[in-house]
Amino acid sequence: MKSIQLFLVISLFASLMACETKEKSAPETTKTVAETTQKEAVKTVDKATQILQETIKAHGGKLYDQANYEFVFRGKTFRFKNDGTNYTYELETTKDGTTTLDVLDNGNFSRQVNNQPVTLSEKKQNSAIGAVNSVIYFATLPHKLNDGAVNKKFVEETIIKGQKYDVLEITFNEEGGGEDHDDEYHYWINKNTKKIDYLAYNYQVNGGGVRFRSAYNTRVVDGITFQDYINYKAEVGTPLKDLPALYEKGTLKELSKIETEKVINLKK
Repeated sequence: MKSIQLFLVISLFASLMACETKEKSAPETTKTVAETTQKEAVKTVDKATQILQETIKAHGGKLYDQANYEFVFRGKTFRFKNDGTNYTYELETTKDGTTTLDVLDNGNFSRQVNNQPVTLSEKKQNSAIGAVNSVIYFATLPHKLNDGAVNKKFVEETIIKGQKYDVLEITFNEEGGGEDHDDEYHYWINKNTKKIDYLAYNYQVNGGGVRFRSAYNTRVVDGITFQDYINYKAEVGTPLKDLPALYEKGTLKELSKIETEKVINLKK
């Protein structure tokens, strides 16, 4: 009988110790699960997003969020001022004593000629918006590639002139993607510098076309990278991923140079 009682006491003691050990180890188990969840969350960031984030950081990163710059493109003065998600773009031209100022303030367009407001037709207004938007878009690449209307996809790794690149494909949603939302872009990201060395795109308007651009004159102005580009033409329908090989062979036709001149940081 005593043996049975002793066995019951030992069993009860062992059960209590097991429960206590389990309770003590519970926080460690919870911590392990939390750490695993965090690690899995990090892994869910796809490769295209990771590459793009690194590229934006290399070109200026958070400095874009409060940037206020001016530059000259083909004799016209452009300005962009960012304040978080708010922005103001300006295009100023002077010809024969007449000064025209186009302002795009968070999507709202206005024009002044010699300081007097002017109303444009819808067609002319859309054209004017496209003119200021497109120039500043390219001048501030890759800043706008983080917008919600942008779709990004990792294409491949490749080599151009002995340098390794990550290739990203960029497309746009119809909603929020602008009137050229059907355009498709490829960006070749230098694996060492994380900067854009080449880009290409196809467009659908006016019969369509294919362009390839090679960056040069890369410089950093108060933390933000500005680049000029040589603009090449390819046959309509040429796949964008084939353009680097055609570029290396010298078979692409040079059309123009895209140069941002007299870059000034207006915050200084």
